[in-house]
Parts: sequence; C-alpha cells; structure tokens
Amino acid sequence: MSCLLSSVDFLTTPGLIFDVRSPAEYEQGHIPGAMCLPLFTNEERAKVGTCYKRQGKEAAVELGLTIVGPKLADFVLQAKTFSRDRTVRVHCWRGGMRSNSMAWLLETAGFQVTVLQGGYKGFRRWVRETLAVQKPVLTLGGMTGTGKTAVLHAIAAQGEQIIDLEALANHRGSSYGALGLPPQPTTEQFENLLAVAWAKLDAHRPVWIEAESRMVGTCRIPNEIFDQMQAAPIVQLERSRAERIAILTDVYGQAEQAELIAATERITRRIGGLAAKQAIAHIRRNDLAPAIALVLDYYDKTYCYDLKRRPVPISTIPATGLTASQAATHLIQTAAEWMAA
Repeated sequence: MSCLLSSVDFLTTPGLIFDVRSPAEYEQGHIPGAMCLPLFTNEERAKVGTCYKRQGKEAAVELGLTIVGPKLADFVLQAKTFSRDRTVRVHCWRGGMRSNSMAWLLETAGFQVTVLQGGYKGFRRWVRETLAVQKPVLTLGGMTGTGKTAVLHAIAAQGEQIIDLEALANHRGSSYGALGLPPQPTTEQFENLLAVAWAKLDAHRPVWIEAESRMVGTCRIPNEIFDQMQAAPIVQLERSRAERIAILTDVYGQAEQAELIAATERITRRIGGLAAKQAIAHIRRNDLAPAIALVLDYYDKTYCYDLKRRPVPISTIPATGLTASQAATHLIQTAAEWMAA
C-alpha cells in the first residue's frame, strides 16, 4: 500500500519523483528533479475537465478511464526504465485521483510508492512557507563587471553558504544577461528552485546573495527573499574600469553579434540614441571593449543610484588585480570582523 507523506517528508524520501499532471501543468512549475509522466495529455485533460463541468463527476471518471486504459502497460514500462530500484514518489495537483490511480498501478506492478499529501498544491504552500523563513543574509555588491558571480562561487568553495539567483534564473540580470544561457524557467519554477535551495541552508550562518534588482530577466525574486536582501548589509567589490571591461569582454566575447546588437537596442532609451548607435557600430566591427565602455556608463549610474537609496551598512573591498578566490577571502574576513563588531 502506498505511503502518504507531507511535502517536508516527501522531498527527503528516496525515489524518483513522477509528476502525473499534464505537460502544460508541469512546464508551468514542478518539483525540482521531478519527471513528467502525465496521465493525460494537455488535450485529454481539457476534455475530461469539460466533461466534468457539463456532465458531472461520474461521466468524467468514465471518460478518464477510457483514455487511460490503453496506456497502462506503457506507464509501467516507462516507470521501470527510469526507476531501476522500483522505488518512486508520485504526485498530481491535489493528491487526488490522478496520483492515487498511478500509485495503484505501479504498486500492482511491484513498485514501492510514496504519494505527496495535498499534491503539487501542497508543495506550493510549502514553497511560500519556506521562502518566508528569515536567515542572516549578506549582499555581495559591486558594479557591473566586477566578477561578482565568480567571487560568489569562490565564497562557496571556501565553505560559506550562498544562493546563486542568476544560476537559478538562467540569467545574468542585465539586457545582455540571457546570452549564451539556457531558456529561463517560469517565475513559479524559479520560486520552486529557490525554496528547495533555501531549505537546505543553516539559519544560524550567513547566506551570501549577489545584489540583484527585483527581476532577474523574466524571473521575479519573491518578496519574502527580496525584502531580506534589501535589508541586508552590503559587502561590495571594487575593481578598476579597465579590469571590469576585460571581465565583461571575456564573458560576452563569444556571443553572437546579432544577439549583442539586439540586447543593445533594447536599452537604447536608457543609454541614449547616440551611445547605442556608437556601441552597435563597435559591435559590428567586432570591437567589443569600447561598446562595453559606452554601456557601462548607464549601468554604473543605475548601481550608484540604487546604492544611495539603501539605508544599510556598506563595506567596500578593493579587488583590482585579485583573483576570485583572493577576493572571496577578503570578503569573508571583512564580513566576519564586521559582524563580530
């Protein structure tokens, strides 16, 4: 008989997670690591829903059985292919008929099955509760091109706790931030990824988070985390302008010319028509450094404006000439002394 578990226990229980909702539901948001094994296609789910509204539950159940019946053997074959130890976790939207039907089928086929109590809807409640947990945040600041992401990873390599929002969002945060990265998740899925990462952190130790605006590309940082970031002290990197341009040239030097031009055109109103025209001309000549220099003027002004509005302690670490690892060491030492004082 299948075991019914709450979100906290379900997430830590062994076994591959099968999400038996429709592909469209899965794409909107799912438990990180879950595999889509839909009981119904998007079209079939719509038909069953329409039948339920027009003819009632009994007719909808009969239609559902008619649709699912021929698929039963294939469900078992897929489950065996992906779960060699035959230990699986299953959920649907509310923890109702879809997950219970799949659990019954897989148990009949010899699987050990755990079902998520309350389904994905219950998991989303857990997400909201988890994101609201307060933790001691330290904001890693610095102007565009100071290498904050590399330093953030170096901080993690030295044993500190981090949250890499840009990695979770598949975006570096600027108009150019999506270049060379996979498609972004939905904001709902971004929240799911963030909540799972947030739950793993020790609430008694500092959590380093790179300074971001509320939107990381198309992903919106949830209020519960963004408010903590806004109230957190800032430890910021400071590098020479020449070094910053070199870092950005290295990051974006392999991007497609057309993509660089499109990203520049998106911020024409912000950087000014003349600056955008000049930057694009440099890009067309494959001369990226002067184009970056023109765009940096806008991003520097934006960063400084935002920094002045933040009524929090700010400490600056000179990092020109330092490797990411060396800068991370200085940041950690400064933060420790600062917090002790």
